Amino acid sequence: MEFDQEVKKEVAKIGMTATLGATVVTSMFMKNKLAKKTHIVAGAAFCGFALWHHLLYQPDKKKKKLKEK
Repeated sequence: MEFDQEVKKEVAKIGMTATLGATVVTSMFMKNKLAKKTHIVAGAAFCGFALWHHLLYQPDKKKKKLKEK
């Protein structure tokens, strides 16, 4: 099942928002082992969502090549 480009962009934005929120909330409880692990995982997930979000906004190389021809 292929998702529309706009749906992918929205999912990336929602993922970034959720993981950034989890990172901020867990930062207040860094002495707790579970919160510390959650903080690290949420931070890594945020980086992944940010990279995916960035890649979704890159121009499509196939369309660019067709326009040049």
